[in-house]
Amino acid sequence: QVQLVESGGGSVQSGGSLTLSCAASGNTYATYTMAWFRQAPGNPREWVASIWGSDTHYLASVKGRFTISRDDAKKTLSLQMNNVQPDDTAMYYCAAVVGWIGSNRRLLEDSYHYWGQGTQVTVSS
Repeated sequence: QVQLVESGGGSVQSGGSLTLSCAASGNTYATYTMAWFRQAPGNPREWVASIWGSDTHYLASVKGRFTISRDDAKKTLSLQMNNVQPDDTAMYYCAAVVGWIGSNRRLLEDSYHYWGQGTQVTVSS
């Protein structure tokens, strides 16, 4: 069983920065594909970024502004969010699945077996 706990959300002005963190349990964290998803009110949950080893991938609208990273020794996942915009306002979720799930499946919510409770990010203009 893997437990994920997010932190770091809050309110920020447009153009500002915020760093989200996710603390994970589990003895084989280094083998997990990790991801960040987000969900704005009235919208479906949306994949934002994922990482497996040092291989990272991003949603087009956040590429160049957000950076996903992981510390396998500390079992943590981070999302550095720079130049945030009002459209980035959402509940952000950390997600995990054991192993590499492939280029297509990493985008899909159903591919991930473990989820955190979410942390709210609100960007004001």
